[in-house]
This record gives sequence, C-alpha cells and structure tokens, in this order.
Amino acid sequence: MRVGIIGSGRIGTALARHFARAGHHVMLANSRGPQTLAPLVGELGERASAETAQEAADFGDVVVLAVRWDQKENAAASVSSWDGRVVLDPLNPLQETAGGIEVADTGGRPSSEIVSSLVTGARLVKGFNTYLAQVLAEDPAVNGGRRVVLLAGDDHEAKRKVAELADSSGFQAVDTGTLAGGGPLFETGGPLSGPRTALTAL
Repeated sequence: MRVGIIGSGRIGTALARHFARAGHHVMLANSRGPQTLAPLVGELGERASAETAQEAADFGDVVVLAVRWDQKENAAASVSSWDGRVVLDPLNPLQETAGGIEVADTGGRPSSEIVSSLVTGARLVKGFNTYLAQVLAEDPAVNGGRRVVLLAGDDHEAKRKVAELADSSGFQAVDTGTLAGGGPLFETGGPLSGPRTALTAL
C-alpha cells in the first residue's frame, strides 16, 4: 500500500517506520520542505521518499495527517482537495502551554469532527491516537500479543484500508463504529483513551 504522511514529528515518524518496515511505500512531507527529511528517508530505505504535502496526498492510498493540533489548519490547507481521499487522523486536541501540555478547548465538539471539517470530502478514519508517541514507536508485539489500535469512521472501505495498514504493521485493529459513535470513546478524555488502551490482543 502507498501511504502519504503529512507531518514528520514523533507520531508521523513512528508510523512511517512501522509502515515501511511492513513493506508499504511511504511518502513524507512537512512544513520545512522535503530536503529536511533526507536523513529519515535514508534511514527508512528504498520504500520511502519525501515531497510536498500535495504530492504526499496524491501519492497515498491512505493519507495520514500527523501534525500538532495547532498545525491542523495549515496542514489541511496545504492540499488543494481532500475529496474522496482516505485520511487517517491520529490527532489529539492537546497544546503546549507555559504550564505544560493541556487539552485544547474544542467547544464540546469531538476532535474528529473538527478535523473532518478541515478535510472536506475526505473519508476520515480516527486511529493510532491512544498511545504516547514513545510507546507508539515501540515494537507493537508485546506480552505475547499485539498492541490494539482502535478505529472509528463512517466509511467501511476506508476503515478496511486503515485496518489493513495496522494489522500488517504488527498491530491489532479494532473497529469501534462510526466517528460520532465510536470516536468519542477513545478521543482524549474518553473512557477508552490513554493508558486503558495500552493492551494487547492475543
């Protein structure tokens, strides 16, 4: 599968490593330009490349929006059209403040609803957001099983593609239902968010 990843922070880098290791082709993009990704592309090998956000979106069977919460608008605007694209949303509404990391005010809206409004026409799938970046970067094979990745989305085929990515990369995908029904369960503050999902499927 071909995966475009917009964002090269800890989440984007972790996913790029997992997907490339599993044999998928990844194209990375960030706000600083493709040349800044040369070291990471060199590490990932022949299955990786770096281009602009538009090119990464055009390349991917799945496009990952792996940026900080405060960068989501700029990242979404860097692609001319999201119509019909399968977009994986691993974002959490967190922001850095003088007092540390805090939950951003979403006005009571689920974070996936906000992201969906920015990528109009996309087939959005929420997932890969329940682990700390350093945990997500680790081998998903633990305790004799696989780390669980919860997914939510309104498009069955889009969820199937993301589940295939997760499963082939060593995780165990679990479908929680629609964005409105399942998404809030494991978004920040939900009953299945955070450490509670640090579990394995045998």
